[in-house]
Amino acid sequence: MIMSMDARSVSEKLRNSGLLRTQGLIGGKWIDSYDKSTIKVNNPATGEIVADVACMGTKETNDAIASSYEAFPSWSRLTAGERSKILRRWYDLLIAHKEELGQLITLEQGKPLKEAIGEVAYGASFIEYYAEEAKRVYGDIIPPNLSDRRLFVLKQPVGVVGAITPWNFPLAMITRKVGPALASGCTVVVKPSELTPLTALAAAELALQAGVPPGALNVVMGSAPEIGDALLTSPQVRKITFTGSTAVGKKLMAAAAPTVKKVSLELGGNAPSIIFDDADLDVAVKGTLAAKFRNSGQTCVCANRVLVQDGIYDKFAEAFSEAVQKLEVGDGFKEGTTQGPLINDAAVQKVESFVQDAVSKGAKIILGGKRHSLGMTFYEPTVIRDVMSNMIMSKEEIFGPVAPLIRFKTEEDAIRIANDTIAGLAAYIFTNSVQRSWRVSEALEYGLVGVAPFGGVKQSGLGREGSKYGMDEYLEYLTVSCATG
Repeated sequence: MIMSMDARSVSEKLRNSGLLRTQGLIGGKWIDSYDKSTIKVNNPATGEIVADVACMGTKETNDAIASSYEAFPSWSRLTAGERSKILRRWYDLLIAHKEELGQLITLEQGKPLKEAIGEVAYGASFIEYYAEEAKRVYGDIIPPNLSDRRLFVLKQPVGVVGAITPWNFPLAMITRKVGPALASGCTVVVKPSELTPLTALAAAELALQAGVPPGALNVVMGSAPEIGDALLTSPQVRKITFTGSTAVGKKLMAAAAPTVKKVSLELGGNAPSIIFDDADLDVAVKGTLAAKFRNSGQTCVCANRVLVQDGIYDKFAEAFSEAVQKLEVGDGFKEGTTQGPLINDAAVQKVESFVQDAVSKGAKIILGGKRHSLGMTFYEPTVIRDVMSNMIMSKEEIFGPVAPLIRFKTEEDAIRIANDTIAGLAAYIFTNSVQRSWRVSEALEYGLVGVAPFGGVKQSGLGREGSKYGMDEYLEYLTVSCATG
């Protein structure tokens, strides 16, 4: 397929800048897959091929692990201040190239350019934050039970980290893991999604320019089963960090058990957005619109279910539908676009099946409900009312631009419906009552309600990312006992 002029000019600009990398990074060197095989990276808005990248597997991953293992002693022995300076330089380079990185995200993932550039700023902020947190890994002193002993607790990096990241945030999901890992003294092997590897490779190029030494950061992409198995079975990899589906997360957790790896998992969500009668209608509409349709509904914290109280249900449904109708669907490079394509046709088919299931069980489509006239993987922003708990979209993550409206009567009903899921990642509340906001927040079984460190409960994951607690995932505790006499 011939690439459009816009996409072609962007690709050429990126190639000339040295940021459009197609090889993996192992030991500080850019290399092809050993058998020279490649995978195609497509622009989901047009179907055009953006690049052919190295398709790596077991052998390349084992070499990447060996490289990280070899680099670990020297990287971990650097002072926190030295690691901090390198990470700060990486942050500065990410910001200096935010336009190009944003264009790369739009090319391979499809989100609107403005949103993509916003992701770069968001993703870079993790590197900035952990550049500072590197200097704040404090130990502790424990009162001994013997008078001639002193007990100290030191925090040390766990070792080599395997980081497996998704396609929906090609930069931010990497920096949120790599930032604290490098800051704490770990070395990392990153496996980005085979659908969106280009942003990861560009970020790694900038990391090299910033002074991250060979082996401290490696990037391999290609065969997910082979790369995953190599990371999971290697005794040299001491931690696995993963963002993705709950089903895959469970498999990774089980496979990490034989080598007793430390594991942190940020998994699927089924986020409720709860609108009470006393909510400001305009605020609730704008807030739910942002929570639902960010990245065309393709985020784990998107409002998967919109719970609306009886007294405001019809008014909200009308106002919300009017707001959704104004969303502009199109190519991410087109001015004014707010909704890009879904990542691939399988994603569209999933959304279609969820909508068909809901309609067959009595739900009513207010707006949208079908593929967009633009074709490819575009889907119309959709609002569905009268959604019930027996419908698939009430139970499973939609991961698309579909907002199901669910009616509830009392506060107790809202809490019961919201908690009736195996997920527990994020939740949103709209009310003008401070007392209610506290009551409901504390009753909801979710890891993120309002402002909190990122991470889920129940089957939405283990561990935390972001904030000072994100560092703890990459540290071990060493207790030192000293005699004083």
